[in-house]
Parts: sequence; C-alpha cells; structure tokens
Amino acid sequence: MRERERVAIFDTTLRDGEQSAGVSFTLRDKLDIASRLAAAGVDVIEAGFPSASPAELASVRAVAESVRSVSICGLARAVPGDIEAAVEALHGAAHPRVHVFVNASDMHLAHQLRKSREQVIEMARIAVRQARSRVAEVEFSPMDATRSDPEFLAELVQAALEAGALTVNLPDTVGFILPDALGDLIENLYTRVPALRDAVLSFHGQDDLGLATANALTAVRAGARQLEVTVNGIGERAGNTCFEEVVMALRVHGAALNVETGVDTRAIWELSKLVEERSGLPIASNKAIVGKNAFRHASGVHQDGVLKQRETYEVIDPAEIGHPVGTEIVLGKLSGRAGFAARARSLGFVLSGVVLERAFVRFQELADRKREVADDDVQQICDAVAADAA
Repeated sequence: MRERERVAIFDTTLRDGEQSAGVSFTLRDKLDIASRLAAAGVDVIEAGFPSASPAELASVRAVAESVRSVSICGLARAVPGDIEAAVEALHGAAHPRVHVFVNASDMHLAHQLRKSREQVIEMARIAVRQARSRVAEVEFSPMDATRSDPEFLAELVQAALEAGALTVNLPDTVGFILPDALGDLIENLYTRVPALRDAVLSFHGQDDLGLATANALTAVRAGARQLEVTVNGIGERAGNTCFEEVVMALRVHGAALNVETGVDTRAIWELSKLVEERSGLPIASNKAIVGKNAFRHASGVHQDGVLKQRETYEVIDPAEIGHPVGTEIVLGKLSGRAGFAARARSLGFVLSGVVLERAFVRFQELADRKREVADDDVQQICDAVAADAA
C-alpha cells in the first residue's frame, strides 16, 4: 500500500471569510477562531490583509503572536507597501507566510489593474522577490487564474517561481471553471512550467456556481497539495470552498485519491458552531456535514434502513465530526412503523402486533397535523393505547 500524500489545509476564514457581506470579526473573535483552527490541525491560517487598515494589521499581529503551532499568513497585493505591512504584522509569527497576489486575466488587467501583461509579470517578480527577502514562506496567486490566457498564466507563474515563491495558488476568483476544465488547466500549467513540480500547487475556489468542492477535489486529483478553504464556506458573494466539505470528502475518498489531511475531524462541529456564532451567518439546515438536518432522517424507508444499519443512508459517522447527538430519527407524516416503534421503545414502550397498529394509526393522524411529532406526543399516544387495552 502506497503512503498517502499530505494535502495541506490553508484556512482563510479570518481573511476571505470575513469578506462576507455583513461580517466583521472582533479581535477576540479572530483569536478564538484561530486558536480553534490550530487545535483542529490546519496547516496555514490566513489571518487577514494587513495593509487594509491599522486595526487589521494589529489583529494579524495578535494572531501571529498568539498561535504558534501553524503557519500564519498575511495577504498582500504585489506592491511594496502591502508587503511591508504583511511582514510587519507577521514579525512575531513562529512560521510567517506572505501571500502575494496580482491580477492575471485580461479582463482584470484591462478594467481593474490597467496594466500590460509585461508590467504585471514585472510586478509579480519584484513583489515575490521582496517578500522572499523578508520571510522564508512566500505564496503567489495570479488572481482570476481560471479565466486567464494559459500562456500568460504560465509566464506569470514561471516568473513567481524564479523570484522565490514556494507555493503557487490558482484562484477561481468568480467560481467560473468546470471541474474537467480545471483539470486540463492544471495539466497544461505543469507542462508549460516544469519547475512547478518542485513547488506546492494550491487551489482557491469560490462557490458562485456551487462547484467549489468538486473543483477542489479535481485539483487534488490533478496534483494540488494545498486547498484554500473557509469554515462553513463563508466568503465573498456565494462564499468559498468549504472547509468541512473538503476535509470530509478527502477523508471518505482518501484511499482512492491516495491523500490525507492533518485535520482532526472531531473538531469540525464545534468549529463550525463557533464561526456561525461569531460571523452571524446562520448555517442552512440542509448544509452538507454541519447542517441541522445532515444526520436527521424523516422518511420511513430511510429510518428503517439506518435503524438496521446506519451506513445504509449515512456516508459519514456523525461521531467523526464531533456531532453531539448523532443519527436522529425525526417523526413526521412520512415516518413508518419502524421509526415510530423505535422511538416508543426508547421511551419505555415495547409495541407489537395489534397494539402497535393502533398506536401507529393515532400517530399518523397526529403527524398529518404537525411538522414534527415530539417525544411528549409519542408518550401520550402510547399511554392512551395502553389505557384502551386495559
């Protein structure tokens, strides 16, 4: 059996996650989330964008000085002032990383940066060289890489590598690319830039089309060994590649992909709840992995299956993510006898034969009027049926 390769988890909840409309983490929030991320075993925490404001620089510095066990990263545009701000913020970090980015697509060059391709390549080269002269770990991102000209993207990546970048991150900045096209892009880039094989290839996805997790897994299959994620998938617009989805998908499919992460998945549930609380962004009930309904079963067919063998309708054991309750049977109008009888049994009523049928009829009558039948309701049904039989 081959030894699995490590996929580094680069968490940007505190930087790109905070770019969610309406989110503003306090310093205490950032320290608490960073501490929990480090304890969960992420490899890199992108703590913020130091040049954005003095307060942002101070918060990145506080995280860098407080969290010592993982790499702490600061984002910087490919301009000298941004890089100096990042270096200043990371001065106290045990493992500092500066993340340099520059626009790469023709659309961005024409309408935002308003510079030529030659100017952008020189900006990248100078910026990465400056950052590398100050810290050992430098990451480079050609922004909007998935909509960039492949030949120019290769030239830009080559320049960054020659200047000293050790990690090259490919951002799908607007969540545009399809998985098969991403695989082709990465294969093409490896062909055009052989030196990329000696660096760490990373992927950063946005979820505008709901493709971020699929694209992240495609990137891993194509050779990426770092993924940039946020807890609960928070971030600009529709959000970022989701931490818990990617980590659990790699856990489930790790053997097939021959990879693993260093994340303690049992920390996922509490980490998700912390970010939900501090961000103020509620998690949808049907959200994968951490949604309220992720391990709740309402259909009679499904209830019968999980009561006999949990794996019939669950690909993940709730205990793997630190879920405090685990698999739940939710009684309602779609529930069958198996689910109802199991709930009654948990309350001390062993029902069978005619008694079970009478109780189940009463249950169905109630379930037609209520979205969810509670334990108190089941208790009253069972008491009434028992009294009738006495």
